[in-house]
Amino acid sequence: MLSISTIANATRFVNALSSYPPSPCTLPRSSMSPQTISFPAFSTVTHPTRNFQVKMSSDSLPPPENRIVVGCGTVTVDYLAAVAAYPKPDDKIRTTSLKVQGGGNAGNALTCVARLGLKPRLISKVADDAQGKGILGELEADGVDTSPFAVSEGGNSPFSYIIVDNQMKTRTSIHTPGYPPMIPDDLSRASLLSALDGASIVYFDGRVHETASIVAQEAVRKRIPILIDAERVREGLDDLLKLADYAICSAKFPQAWTEAPSVPSALVSILLRLPNIKFVIVTLGEDGCIMLERSVDVSDKIESEWDRYSMWEVISGNGREDSAIRTYRYNWCWGCIYWSCCLCLMRQHATRNNVAICISGGSSKL
Repeated sequence: MLSISTIANATRFVNALSSYPPSPCTLPRSSMSPQTISFPAFSTVTHPTRNFQVKMSSDSLPPPENRIVVGCGTVTVDYLAAVAAYPKPDDKIRTTSLKVQGGGNAGNALTCVARLGLKPRLISKVADDAQGKGILGELEADGVDTSPFAVSEGGNSPFSYIIVDNQMKTRTSIHTPGYPPMIPDDLSRASLLSALDGASIVYFDGRVHETASIVAQEAVRKRIPILIDAERVREGLDDLLKLADYAICSAKFPQAWTEAPSVPSALVSILLRLPNIKFVIVTLGEDGCIMLERSVDVSDKIESEWDRYSMWEVISGNGREDSAIRTYRYNWCWGCIYWSCCLCLMRQHATRNNVAICISGGSSKL
């Protein structure tokens, strides 16, 4: 049976993420001292560390038996140029500030995993240029195992130039992919097996799909749970989703992927199309997020009696009530709720404990 559950207090959700104080979690990642990084074909700049942190606390949990989390995806160098207002064509303007930081969904997620006290291993690729060396050094300094990385001779590491418009509060990302791109031959069989050895969960950001598919298939054979970070529709993502146990989606992904008329009905569609998915979460920015969970304590007969429209009628409040379907909206608390969802799930598997998520009127187990 499918059920919707959300969290009444997002602070409690964040508190469930970490039991290893006093290490703070900084999002996005970077904890290194000031360093020098070269712009491709431009000049060299010295930048300070990121100085905003989110401290998380929680009730004491026992030390995990298995803390290994494997990630597969991209890492980048991000050049964040803040401007007073977005430039018009042919304008020449000055930045109000410039920061150079590590980026990439997989890099950010695994860095946070390390700062929560777990043991991340990351499968990705960089070149042997200054940016690639900086990426590896930053990850290793945070405790991320980069031994599964492929490092190409020549080429360029991935980087993004991000224009932050202080007037409209928007950001525009101009991404340059790494070259040569990662291919399955970059990950040897021995490296793959070594990376997955003892892993509790495998995280995918939906990129480097050909290599990710091989990693995911091996994870399935080893019965290692799979978490997909579904940010947008990408080539090869469908094949990964079919193997996934959990999915965390951006606000636009569910409707873009399912062509459903609304977010709740899109979540229902995702679970109906992907029978292996235990739950799917969509993040909604300042409105929080919604989780649709496949219940395991309700008979299959009930599920068979419901079609997508009937379930949507109940979710939207237009149809009959059912004790197995609960709808809540939880308050915005943390700007990085997207990563909270991913990391909480990673932590659950790495600690081999159920993580209680408090909701209005009770609790739910991830």
